Amino acid sequence: MNAYEPPIHWNDYEDIALKLYERFGDDFNESKIYRIRFTELLEWVLAIQGFEGTRAESNEGHLEMIQSSWVYEWRDNQK
Repeated sequence: MNAYEPPIHWNDYEDIALKLYERFGDDFNESKIYRIRFTELLEWVLAIQGFEGTRAESNEGHLEMIQSSWVYEWRDNQK
């Protein structure tokens, strides 16, 4: 882990996806990631250390992009 990690914001989809993958690993595969409720995903994102976005700044587009990025992160780690 770096001594300094820059803050994470809503549009840092890949960073958020990496943090979610680090937290959950292979507990969620592609189909399970796409079935996560946005209300649940929102809480997980808000709990990420260094995340500086707010609940009010969240929107469906952000959550969809985070979900897709998480799937790509999961796929990359299956090789």
